[in-house]
Amino acid sequence: MLMSHPDTKFGKLANPAMARLRRQPIRTMNKLSITYCTKFSLLVALAFFAPALAFAHGVDEGTQQFLSNNEGVAILPFLYIGAMHMVTGYDHLLFLVGVIFFLYHPKDVLIYVSFFTLGHSLTLLAGVYQDIRVNAYLVDAVIGMSIVYKGFDNLGGFQRFFGYQPNTKAAVLIFGLFHGFGLATKLQDFEFAREGLLQNLLAFNVGVEIGQFLALIFIVIGLSFWRRYASYMQFAVSTNVALMSAGFLLTMYQLSGYIIY
Repeated sequence: MLMSHPDTKFGKLANPAMARLRRQPIRTMNKLSITYCTKFSLLVALAFFAPALAFAHGVDEGTQQFLSNNEGVAILPFLYIGAMHMVTGYDHLLFLVGVIFFLYHPKDVLIYVSFFTLGHSLTLLAGVYQDIRVNAYLVDAVIGMSIVYKGFDNLGGFQRFFGYQPNTKAAVLIFGLFHGFGLATKLQDFEFAREGLLQNLLAFNVGVEIGQFLALIFIVIGLSFWRRYASYMQFAVSTNVALMSAGFLLTMYQLSGYIIY
């Protein structure tokens, strides 16, 4: 099996092209094309994703000053900061690309994104409000591995190498918890006034969901447009290899930061 849909029953219903590809022996594919596509994807990941991932979630000086000096309830500013945080959160967006890559029906996208949203909302709110401290480098390393996991899953790696398919919804929820802690660690870098903290956190979380929704619109539109062409299936392998490469780069970057600092 070359690759698999996140959920077998969805795959049969939503992705007939994927089912046909599964039935084809690997040797019938153009191996030379796959090789060159894979090499190209790795170069793209190294040249583009690495710098982007390294500086994901950067907080500008004005935002830093606001977060450090704010007192009381500030709904609109926290909404804006949450939305921008997600839109510029390349690690979160890459994971979502992996999650919905083989989801063809809006209902399926909604189900999986809801599991992710539930996970990161719980740990974001609990992490900051209850002051649950975790090492930011290690959390972001796990987030990097979540991207690797999803690319590997999309390539059918678990079924091919282990003869077992993990529950994809459970995996999305669990990794969502880690993504939420990743968001929480960014906020915990600043000393918040306890007055209005819950309202501000809720506003930040709503902003994150708004940013996620806006980003998903463009991702879904882009994937839907690409799926009209044969190149979508031709480059499915190299695209998920690129996702895995980006995830590995992010993981190594964060682990090196943990060791050095």
